[in-house]
Amino acid sequence: MLEYRDIYAGGRLVGSTAPDVITIVNPATEEVIGAVPSGVAADVDKAVRSARHAFDDGRWATRAPSDRADALERLADALEARAEETALLVTAEMGMPISFSRTYNADEPCAILRYYAKLARDMDTEETRTAVSFSGRTVVRREAAGVAAVIASWNYPIMLAFCQLAPALAAGCTIVLKPAAATSLSAYILAEAFEAADFPPGVFNLVTGTSETAALLARHPGVDTVAYSGPTKPGRRIAAICGSELKPASLELGGQSAAIILDDADLSRAAGDLGTLCFGNSGQTCFAMSRVLVPQQRYAETLEALTAQAADLRIGDPLAEKTTMGPLASARRRSDVEARVAGGLVSGARLTAGGRRPASPVRGYFYEPTVLADVSPSMPIAREEICGPVATVIPYRSEAEAVAFADDGFGLAATVWTSDPQRGLDIARRSRVGTFGVNLYAPDLGSPWGGRGACGTGSAYGPEGMDLYQATKSVFLPAS
Repeated sequence: MLEYRDIYAGGRLVGSTAPDVITIVNPATEEVIGAVPSGVAADVDKAVRSARHAFDDGRWATRAPSDRADALERLADALEARAEETALLVTAEMGMPISFSRTYNADEPCAILRYYAKLARDMDTEETRTAVSFSGRTVVRREAAGVAAVIASWNYPIMLAFCQLAPALAAGCTIVLKPAAATSLSAYILAEAFEAADFPPGVFNLVTGTSETAALLARHPGVDTVAYSGPTKPGRRIAAICGSELKPASLELGGQSAAIILDDADLSRAAGDLGTLCFGNSGQTCFAMSRVLVPQQRYAETLEALTAQAADLRIGDPLAEKTTMGPLASARRRSDVEARVAGGLVSGARLTAGGRRPASPVRGYFYEPTVLADVSPSMPIAREEICGPVATVIPYRSEAEAVAFADDGFGLAATVWTSDPQRGLDIARRSRVGTFGVNLYAPDLGSPWGGRGACGTGSAYGPEGMDLYQATKSVFLPAS
């Protein structure tokens, strides 16, 4: 069992003043595997002061971008050396199948770091423009925004942390990370990796705790900018705090995405990808395509294909290489999914797969991949975030109706499945979501990724991912 009684500040573990701890439970075994401090105001203050000092003394922010790039690459190397350990620990914390965890908690974070290291090497921190309003020129500077609070989610804990940590570091910010309570143990590996990569003390700091700890961090006067990923309700609270404090914020909130099947779709090719997008990581993915929109003439065929995909999944020990679906992350998460499915059935939906706890494993928060037919767009199961392995199959009468329903959601993502990519691109252009896939859904490191409306604001990935972490300054110079 891993037990920590410390936060990480100023390049070392520092004793927490928190009277309480958060126990971490393995969702596959229901056994306690560790504990971390439930951070209080004094802990947050120590971490922020450390980050503030490291920023204000210029040891990181004024370093040449190429030097910061070198450090990011060293950090990627240090994480790579701990890749298997990290993947195993995250699987123990939240139940992600180990093959999945290796990709999203080990490989992808390193790829993100190396991408932003390259951007840092190519970064222009100053641009000279001929002045429009006077005779002279303006030097436009892009400077590090300051101390960044990164509040990360539990469902892809390491990847979602580095979606923000990497651009913040590349821009020259110093950081306080607050991981999700349930996945806090793995965050201490990150602290050790920063040490191994020889980062200056105070550039990276770590405080664990609850949503109250996150609120204290966002409100702290030493924090300049905030990135939050996680559930919508606490995200709204963080947004309100940042609004009242006039702090810029990036918010990656809930999702209820739609997959539009067109009448010419090749379901024999699309079914496997659709199954992964519906059920991958036990459906605990913000862009999960939990609403499958189908023309009436393809309805029975699509329902059969998704039902078959659910049946093909192998539920079991997430540490086993052959497992393709692990448990839900907590007992509360499973109870919530069960309640939503039960509500859908009361509303008139019909089960074609799943809808119950499996007979085996006996222990753990497992739930079968579930397909619901006869779902109408007005049902709560079709409108609210499920965050579980549930696909609702919904008929539509026209493309316009399908696009309108796909848009009537959280605003993060959608896909279209068609034999005519140009037709799919035309639908993507009409849709009002932040990201859209034609015959796939694969976020691209080089392009902005984020949502609209209830899904939040701001972008991860691409050069745009650095916007939150840079401030512009215009310097006006007379003609010489």
